[in-house]
Amino acid sequence: MYYCCGITDKGIMPHNEDALLIGRSVLDEGTSEQTLEAPFIIAVSDGVSGENSGEVASKMCLQMLGELHFNSRTDIRQELLGIHTKLTQHGAENPEHRNMQATLCGVAFDERGNAVSFNVGDSRLYRFRGGRMTQLSRDQSLVQLLYEEGTITLAQRRTHVHRNIIFPAFGNINTPPKIDTLPIEGGLCYGDVLLMCSDGLSDYVSPIDMEEIMELPASLPERLSLLVKKASENKSSDNITAVAVVYVDN
Repeated sequence: MYYCCGITDKGIMPHNEDALLIGRSVLDEGTSEQTLEAPFIIAVSDGVSGENSGEVASKMCLQMLGELHFNSRTDIRQELLGIHTKLTQHGAENPEHRNMQATLCGVAFDERGNAVSFNVGDSRLYRFRGGRMTQLSRDQSLVQLLYEEGTITLAQRRTHVHRNIIFPAFGNINTPPKIDTLPIEGGLCYGDVLLMCSDGLSDYVSPIDMEEIMELPASLPERLSLLVKKASENKSSDNITAVAVVYVDN
């Protein structure tokens, strides 16, 4: 069994372009808790700023993902490309939504408890284990590329003027997304926490601060709320969303 919880908050923005998925439930406001048996999928999606209808793109992306009957035989990359195609078709048929785009970061657990992560854009997946927070996903962004080339430092990556420029996301009418997938060896071990979040959190809460909050003797929903509060205190200028999952005894 797996315990999942999530929170999404519009922050200082007038509306929320973030959304989260737990099992088959999509949420674009408030909090959610569920205890699930595998197989299931959890994910975070963030509408791309500067494009049309980001809030529509993120919610549609997760709704289609939630309808997927995932198992060990599923080609997750092919299924995600199918979601991208449907988003572009929707945009073509509805001019007000043309070129709407969204990031996607999530984890799919199959019926055997094996897990695979997937990522497009700059929402992130972390694993909290033994008091350490480790980023498992790789940002698909210009500043990440510059950082890997050695052009900028880690500190500059966090404040760079172009930090919001990401590679093609779901729904991009010109270029399909590059979908990064990564098997999570051994699935989810007892005591691990998998945390995924939008950049409204990860850009404003350091891994050290995340570790301090995740170490607190509080419930998982309370710790997620504290992460959102920390991002707000650090002047997050975006929507803020986080989803976490832990393995629990039957």
